[in-house]
Amino acid sequence: MGHNVLSLMIFIPLAGMVVILCLPSRAHGVIRWMGVAATVPPLLMSVWLLEHFDPQTTAPQFVQRFAWIPAYHINYFVGIDGISITMVVLTALLCFLCMFASFGIEKAVKGYFALFLLLETGMIGTFVALDFFLFFVFWELMLLPMYFLIGVWGGPRREYAAIKFFLYTLFGSVLMLVAILYFYFAADPHSFDMTQLGALLAKKIPLDVQVLLWVALFIGFAIKIPAFPFHTWLPDAHVEAPTAISVILAGILLKMGTYGILRINYGILPAATLAPFWGGHSVAFWLLAALGTLNIVYGAVCAMAQEDLKKLVAYSSISHMGYVMLGMAAFTPQGINGAVLQMFNHGTITAMLFLLVGVIYDRAHHRQISGFGGLASIVPVYTGVTGFAFFAAMGLPGLSAFISEALVLLGAWQQYPGLTIVAASAVILTAGYLLWALQRMYLGQPNEKYLGLAEINGRELFTLVPLAAIVLFLGIYPTPILNLQSPALLRLNEQVQQAAAPPPPDSIAAR
Repeated sequence: MGHNVLSLMIFIPLAGMVVILCLPSRAHGVIRWMGVAATVPPLLMSVWLLEHFDPQTTAPQFVQRFAWIPAYHINYFVGIDGISITMVVLTALLCFLCMFASFGIEKAVKGYFALFLLLETGMIGTFVALDFFLFFVFWELMLLPMYFLIGVWGGPRREYAAIKFFLYTLFGSVLMLVAILYFYFAADPHSFDMTQLGALLAKKIPLDVQVLLWVALFIGFAIKIPAFPFHTWLPDAHVEAPTAISVILAGILLKMGTYGILRINYGILPAATLAPFWGGHSVAFWLLAALGTLNIVYGAVCAMAQEDLKKLVAYSSISHMGYVMLGMAAFTPQGINGAVLQMFNHGTITAMLFLLVGVIYDRAHHRQISGFGGLASIVPVYTGVTGFAFFAAMGLPGLSAFISEALVLLGAWQQYPGLTIVAASAVILTAGYLLWALQRMYLGQPNEKYLGLAEINGRELFTLVPLAAIVLFLGIYPTPILNLQSPALLRLNEQVQQAAAPPPPDSIAAR
């Protein structure tokens, strides 16, 4: 299975979509369980990948490659390394759990589950593609199902949110496409191979042009993160999207922005990453460190002002993704490891938060924080799980976000002590908006209107308990995941710094 395991993970959900489309539209139960069945093999294969992955090598593993459009040097080329393996595992896990979270969907069930499986194909394909053309195909493949999943099954303003998401993402894709075309024609021989483009282009493109391409790619990926000021699509999309789609948006799609920067900006344009950009500071400083710190503070302040619980969680995602950007910009072992670990940890924690918002919305049919009160005495189990998720999002010691955020701050301090102080201070804001929401919704006198509110059920707990277990385990013992990712990340870090370093005097004289 090793030589084609990634292809199976990509295309089994697609096969499941085809099966669902062949089922009768009224067979809702069969369609739902077929959706679950199609997400089980990728999840099991992701566990197999973890068991057989060799963390000591930085080369892509489980590679499958063959000519797709040979006349134009386009290959079907997939593989994983320490940068992508955790994202592949996270995608497979969340898609499996979100199938159960989607059992409450009653409108056009067949279309919903078919599009969800198509979305999973696009997401896994994006994380494993090593051909830039193939990467772009999978990147664009995600756009269509997500547009319809928000626009058809979303809330009252779903069309507005879906169109806004589509236009923002499409704008980023145009910038990415321009960079792809430039890379292809600049490379000699022409190639889309992301593992070779960095070497092929190093001396072909002037540094100032590399910086322009870096910025164009960054904007395309920053829209996905989303980084300020490209963030405005996210709260609307989250508020209007169904619960499971909000989980996928925050848990996986946001990570594709930072993953793209690591894989493409750093991997293909390493010299431009640390090139002087403005005021003597590098591109990475302004577009990752400074904007990341702004994301942390701005997202937290906006979250504190929200009355809608789902919008609060959406803005908290913007804030926590800022830590990923800051860690990536540090170019220290602690910073870059903390950034990628934060990508995984944020995916599990924010998934819990959005699932919990969905639980209360299904019962009360609103998400207004001030509209509840005293829920702890009415639904104590639900309150306990929510408290755990809130504390995890705060980054309390013993829970996973503490480790990743601490590593980010340790790494960033060595490069940007001023920005690190600002980022660390925002922890107070995070605790403020989460504890304030917890106090208003769950403590105090019960609201008589909700005395008969149903407790969280078994299916809902099934989607939450695995995520809580991961959050607790990685909070106590993060070494396994750090061992998976460290060699590849440290090698990438070295490549960027070596490419940006001035040549030694001997080589200048030789020229």
